[in-house]
Amino acid sequence: MAQRADVRVRPSWMLLGPAFVAAIAYVDPGNVAANVSAGAQFGFLLVWVVVVANAMACLVQYLSAKLGLVSGLSLPEAVGGRMRRRTRLVYWLQAELVAMATDLAEVMGGAIALYLLFDLPLLTGGVITGAVSLLLLMVKDRRGQQMFERVITGLLLVIAIGFLTSLFVSPPPVDQVAAGLVPKFAGTESVLLAAAMLGATVMPHAVYLHSGLARDRHGHPDPGPMRRMLLRVTRWDVGVAMVVAGAVNLAMLLVAATNLQGQENTDSIEGAHAAVGGALGPTVALLFAIGLLASGLASSSVGAYAGAMIMQGLLHVSIPMVARRLITLVPALAVLAVGIDASRALVLSQVVLSFGIPFALIPLVRLTSDRALMGDDINHRLTTAFGWIVAALITVLNVVLIYLTVKG
Repeated sequence: MAQRADVRVRPSWMLLGPAFVAAIAYVDPGNVAANVSAGAQFGFLLVWVVVVANAMACLVQYLSAKLGLVSGLSLPEAVGGRMRRRTRLVYWLQAELVAMATDLAEVMGGAIALYLLFDLPLLTGGVITGAVSLLLLMVKDRRGQQMFERVITGLLLVIAIGFLTSLFVSPPPVDQVAAGLVPKFAGTESVLLAAAMLGATVMPHAVYLHSGLARDRHGHPDPGPMRRMLLRVTRWDVGVAMVVAGAVNLAMLLVAATNLQGQENTDSIEGAHAAVGGALGPTVALLFAIGLLASGLASSSVGAYAGAMIMQGLLHVSIPMVARRLITLVPALAVLAVGIDASRALVLSQVVLSFGIPFALIPLVRLTSDRALMGDDINHRLTTAFGWIVAALITVLNVVLIYLTVKG
């Protein structure tokens, strides 16, 4: 792909954006449930887990973006190009299953938010969430990726406001927050919850998607000053986006630790919302629900976008984004129609997501360490070492989560 001529005249800040789309995966409804539960059960004990998880996410997302920019390939394309047709099909099937599980969690989150805001039935809320996410995808199709990035970034800011506001209403004690930065546990249950928070940090679809987002936004520049500048901008893009996402996740935990610790029925989003309203008032509860709604809408559309990129990269099949949205929406609406408990459905969706983690992380580290593919922009040995450590850690934690969930 030829280098884009207009990149040279743009200020660097105008090149930011792809990482903000990928960052939506880190503030989806599943994260809301996990972080609020951690704060309500263990107070400030697991603050360090959020920080460590965010650091791992920074590395993984940068490697994904770097792969797309340097190689000119999305991660699905790079993986598919090294597989035989039958292997590609099997690989796509697991990725498709993960995409549907992603959609389930995100549509469910939007449905719960609409229930909290307007007392709508979950199925109705799911249909509305799917319809709005479809409109967001139409923005991408008709107005291009940059406009889609702006819309998603706007929703990310809504999410941030929705969950950060409560910190100003009831600031957490600084000394206890600082104490929570020291890694420690308080019994088996805290270990398991920390494993859940770390293991569910990196979402497979965000890893697949970011490589394509960076490539489509910046092109495939030749080695030299332009590529170095774009890699530098990409580091800033990932850093700023992950700081925003990390701040939101930390706010969720701190709010719960400050106001909900020891309260009952905070293990579900609905219960946490009610507890927040009781502790901080209806305005903060309203902002909490609005943030959750923005999370469901944005993450659902981004998940469908990732699914289309995965299909095109692995199967070389391109279907209209609208059709893709409808296909992955059906299982989520079916679950809502059957009436499966929302919290249980969210847990099960995270288990399926966990299954797909190694299929994204292991090829990512391997490919970005391949000199034949990356040239002089191959990972530094230290970066590769950290990449393998993160991949191994997250994979092991997700295997543990799958075992514990099935056992339980």
